[in-house]
Amino acid sequence: MSIQSRKERERAEREKLIIRAARELAEAEGWDAVTTRRLAERVEYSQPVLYSHFKGKDAIMAAVAVEGCADLAVELRAARTAAADAHRAIADVGAAYVAFADRHPALYDVMFNQIVALPWATPEAPPALQAAFGELAEAVRPHARGDDLGALTETFWAGLHGLVTLMRGGRLPRQLHERRLALFLSRFTG
Repeated sequence: MSIQSRKERERAEREKLIIRAARELAEAEGWDAVTTRRLAERVEYSQPVLYSHFKGKDAIMAAVAVEGCADLAVELRAARTAAADAHRAIADVGAAYVAFADRHPALYDVMFNQIVALPWATPEAPPALQAAFGELAEAVRPHARGDDLGALTETFWAGLHGLVTLMRGGRLPRQLHERRLALFLSRFTG
């Protein structure tokens, strides 16, 4: 192994460490608590080392969002491919999306509520963003019945996001969440 290969591997490992520390700190204390100073302390590197990897907190948040989308894509794919049929697949994907948001509130916020410098809904979007949207699209595809798959998938996503956001914000009671999700999915696949 060359010295250059080792340095590249170490750099990638530091980036992953920084991203993981940002995720953990945000989940524990919220995104306002995530600062380069606190991250530097957590990962035991100086702030200049952090800045050699990321231009600042916004770039770290964008990296966390990309990683979160990759994680979401894996969970959505698992739910979709394990389903017995298309109706079960869209229901399971919807449930997996909501469960992901519940388990990772700060991660979900940086992915879909915070302003981050990522190109969404363009060919330039990072592969992880495209993969997460692609998994939603694959669940929707059997139900499109000639409709614009992209627009229908966006509508499906918007509905799921709305349910998650309103419930988390206390606007919709949590105890009716399963019923609401089932109603939404039954009307969507109707």
